[in-house]
Amino acid sequence: MQISVTFRNMEPSEHLKEYATEKCLRLKKYISLPADVHVVLAKHKYRHHAEIKVSKAGVIMKGEENSEDMYSSIDLAMDKIERQARRFKDKRREHRGGEGGEITVRHAVMESPADSQGGAVVVDSEELSPKPMSVDEAIMQMEAQSRDFFVFLNAGSNEVNVIYRRHDGSVGLIEARPAED
Repeated sequence: MQISVTFRNMEPSEHLKEYATEKCLRLKKYISLPADVHVVLAKHKYRHHAEIKVSKAGVIMKGEENSEDMYSSIDLAMDKIERQARRFKDKRREHRGGEGGEITVRHAVMESPADSQGGAVVVDSEELSPKPMSVDEAIMQMEAQSRDFFVFLNAGSNEVNVIYRRHDGSVGLIEARPAED
């Protein structure tokens, strides 16, 4: 497990670094190696902020917490990560990808011009390689990454699916299937 600890707006402390590292090593019981863990410890006036981000084979888990004590912030952020890791371990199923090559999906953010005469303009685009997982795992990933949508390869149907956060707070699912001739 690769663990890095970064200090912001505060003096680096070897004791805090060891404490955070020790807490992160507890994840071994939920996550198989290799995994990358990045811990950011920051002080903002009288508040202590701990942010922990775990990356494992395309899965990202994130926990953040503020408190009056840095040790408490680390503990509370780690509790969030452990809950996510526990859910991930419980819901994870071994699944091999299909016979074909890797699928790549392009996501583009469009902006409509003020005058409705012209077409939409691409503001940002991103290329995604969906990973095979269940719908529950995809929802967990969308929430962990604080995104409004998540593209994944449905482990049950081996087809590209999209989950998205609806305006009412519920989650929607789009199942893409090839057109039938």
